[in-house]
Amino acid sequence: MEDREGLLGPLLLSRGTVNRSAALRQNGEWLERAWADERTRVLLVADGRAPVRHEGEAASLVLVPPSQAPDGDRYLLGVDEDGTAYFAVPAKAPEGERWEGLRRAGALLGDRDAGLLVTAVALEAWHATHGHCPRCGARTEIAAGGYMRVCPEDGSQHFPRVDPAVIMLVHQGDRCLLARGPQWPENRFSVLAGFVEPGESLEQAVVREVAEEVGVTVTAPRYMGSQPWPFPRSLMLGFFARAVSAELHPDPAEIAEARWLTRSELREAVESGELLLPGQVSIARRLIETWYGGHLPGEW
Repeated sequence: MEDREGLLGPLLLSRGTVNRSAALRQNGEWLERAWADERTRVLLVADGRAPVRHEGEAASLVLVPPSQAPDGDRYLLGVDEDGTAYFAVPAKAPEGERWEGLRRAGALLGDRDAGLLVTAVALEAWHATHGHCPRCGARTEIAAGGYMRVCPEDGSQHFPRVDPAVIMLVHQGDRCLLARGPQWPENRFSVLAGFVEPGESLEQAVVREVAEEVGVTVTAPRYMGSQPWPFPRSLMLGFFARAVSAELHPDPAEIAEARWLTRSELREAVESGELLLPGQVSIARRLIETWYGGHLPGEW
């Protein structure tokens, strides 16, 4: 379980290469100049989806100049090393065009495009649900290149919400613990996960969530890595945790079935189709394959 960026590669939604350019977000003159520059590239996004061009086994985002973008809100995504600025604009997906979300296209996109789409999807989701001031209810206004909303009535500033969630592969000896939720098909399994509570550390959240969901006591949570999961606003923080108890007591409200699997049993189950693993774009898949020691076939 020592792999980080080697055998299995990087976490697929944590590969952004464009500088986020936070220092430019408050510079209204620069933002206007960048928007007037036809070298600027704009990503249209609609309900978490964007136009994607497929080229064999790879894919890329379809970016347009500002003159081809619709009117509306603009979110600054950043500036690359060549000085090209990137924006996202909410739009309506035209009939007949191929627009895809992160779950479908995320693993196929290059580093730059994966980062652009993750940021655009997260900002679009936040703006769509946080248009009013939580203090007074007034309609707020976009500021800071899309990274802030300001209330014109009381002057309060509001920033994109990010919900931290721990996601952990529990292991004991040559076995790992996988489970499925009550709403999932019978062969769909993943690792355990849950949101961090107020006043709680990440490590405490790992221990608590495992105990609550399957009744297993774990120790020594070990951090693997993190990646954004904008469905709609999570940041997934991946851990490995060693179980010191093995008897399973699943919470029926959270877990329909939980199973201990050796590496050979896991391989046999996924090859036969008895068990389907999370998609390649997820940190859950990385946790499982890192523990296993290599790639596994199939996915949801």
